[in-house]
Amino acid sequence: MDRVQLCLTPIFFLVLVPCVARGPNALGLSYDFYNKTCPNVEKIIRNVVSQKLLEAPVTAAGALRIFFHDCFVEGCDASVLIASRESNKAERDAEINLSLPGDGYDVFFRAKRALELQCPGFVSCADVMAIATRDLVNLVGGPRWEVKKGRRDGLISKASRVDGNLPQVNQTIPQLISLFKSRGLSTMDMVALSGGHTIGFSHCKEFMPRIYGYNSTFDIDPTMNQEYARTLRSPCPQRHLDPTVVALNDVTTPFIFDNAYYHNLKKGLGLLASDQMLVLDPLTRGYVDMMAADQQLFFNYFVESMIKLGQVGVKTGSDGEIRRRCDSFNN
Repeated sequence: MDRVQLCLTPIFFLVLVPCVARGPNALGLSYDFYNKTCPNVEKIIRNVVSQKLLEAPVTAAGALRIFFHDCFVEGCDASVLIASRESNKAERDAEINLSLPGDGYDVFFRAKRALELQCPGFVSCADVMAIATRDLVNLVGGPRWEVKKGRRDGLISKASRVDGNLPQVNQTIPQLISLFKSRGLSTMDMVALSGGHTIGFSHCKEFMPRIYGYNSTFDIDPTMNQEYARTLRSPCPQRHLDPTVVALNDVTTPFIFDNAYYHNLKKGLGLLASDQMLVLDPLTRGYVDMMAADQQLFFNYFVESMIKLGQVGVKTGSDGEIRRRCDSFNN
């Protein structure tokens, strides 16, 4: 996993979102799950992620992407953090996950180690991921929301189960909607969660088909801002391509969590084909317009969607374990 280092200072915001009812839900999760066993869990995690973000500003985007990949395969159970062994190729080493950034993994591992020093054996890696991701989004300008806790860590992590369970850049909007629906997420959730691309980056191979030999009529994807596409050719040449080179998903405010992503789509500045299609397809265009027009509305939708995402495939009780190390099963 390649580390991207940029010398930038993170920006700290507090954005208030509507309160939600407190107490346990049908999944067995609750806001006060660790009140007796690890009462400072959120403070410990926030201290760790704040320090990590100062060291590597790309951490927020990396953690958000890893959290999404985790929840879409086997549910939100930290199975993506498991390292492969000779007897098992884990999720983390599936081809689509090989580009997940090392700083994203590192912040989760650091937070877990800090918790093990204070309250060993109580806080799951799955909850660490949910809380740390929330904090990182907030620390780079996004909203803050309360996270229900009580997830258990999964007992299965297999690369063979990843294929077909994560969005692909060349999928159509109906295909993407169907995938999100299978996880209990609506079209609105899909558009709101795509707004996470307001931070982060993508490797050249994910968008090069748009900027070279698009089809027999157009050399560059006609839905893409042509000047923007040409600027991407320099860091992403057809010959002698460096596979570690990345391009920023948001060309205007790439390290601030805001609604600029949606404005960019309306200008043909979406980096990935699946992003640009959101503003072109009538099934999703209305949501893009709404979120571009009102940043607070985007934040509210994003919070609602992240809460739903964080409950996908959750394991509680005997369905999982509390790992001592996030990258390996207890047994």
